[in-house]
Amino acid sequence: MKSAFVTGGTGFVGSHLVEELQRRAYADVRCLVRTERKWLEGMDVRPVRGDLFDEQLIADAVRDVDVVFHIAGVTRARDWATFHRSNVEATVRLMDVVTRVNPSVHRIVATSSLAAVGACEDGVATEATPLRPISRYGRSKMEMERALEAFKGRLPVVIVRPPAVYGPREADIYTFFKTLKRGVCPVVGPADEQVLSLVFVRDLAAGIVDAAEADATVGETYFLGSERFYSWNDVKDAATDALGRSAWTVTVPPALVGAAGAAVEFGARLMGEYPPFNREKARELLHTCKMCSIRKARSEFGYRAPTSLEDGVAATIRWYEREGWL
Repeated sequence: MKSAFVTGGTGFVGSHLVEELQRRAYADVRCLVRTERKWLEGMDVRPVRGDLFDEQLIADAVRDVDVVFHIAGVTRARDWATFHRSNVEATVRLMDVVTRVNPSVHRIVATSSLAAVGACEDGVATEATPLRPISRYGRSKMEMERALEAFKGRLPVVIVRPPAVYGPREADIYTFFKTLKRGVCPVVGPADEQVLSLVFVRDLAAGIVDAAEADATVGETYFLGSERFYSWNDVKDAATDALGRSAWTVTVPPALVGAAGAAVEFGARLMGEYPPFNREKARELLHTCKMCSIRKARSEFGYRAPTSLEDGVAATIRWYEREGWL
């Protein structure tokens, strides 16, 4: 009769994690919910309504649970203060509460990101690669990881770092598929060069739970990515096959990427929005490491990402079509 508390359960990765917990017969799944259940609608979970800064609420939520999955976080924001509060301060608050009310918790899994690595001379990041983040988001995840170091002697903390994640319910990479459906495939750099780690969300969710349940993972950090690296042409071919149409590859000169990010951000600001592609994302696209090795996770707790790119993209596009997104 295992129990878990999940932050970020209403989001893209978190909702798939909750489904994975239910597949594994976790009897009591408590999920932090700010206002609406969103993707948790219809799932058998116990909503915990509030935020991570309500210490009494969180204390009641984590008391007696076996595992804490900390998925919540901000992936894009206009200012550093929002990133720091949501990704660093909130994590510290959660750890403080768990230390106080449930120090014997079996495991805490905190989700970081490949973006924390930033610039990477070798091209393929490992857990030994120094952290030199390019973006504010990457910096916030680096600082989150550093904050967690202070708790590792008191709590059984595990950190997982996914690369780019795709799958049903994802709303940022989705814009790439939407552009492909219009017959255009924008690519920065060589289209046939293997430069990407991508992970299907259900494989990531299974890997996160595996990391929580394995004995050897306490105090460790793991990349949870794909079995192989991909080119943009690989992604294009998988998507156009699923869509049943062709697309024209447009090579975007790197010099134009930064200008495009600034232009898109400016246009969205006029409408009161902050777009998925912006100046920060442009810098990440140009300068951050986009590939990571899963060798450590495979060796230490048997991590696998069995879903092929073709099957994962097809399942994702079918979901977008059913939901009317495409």
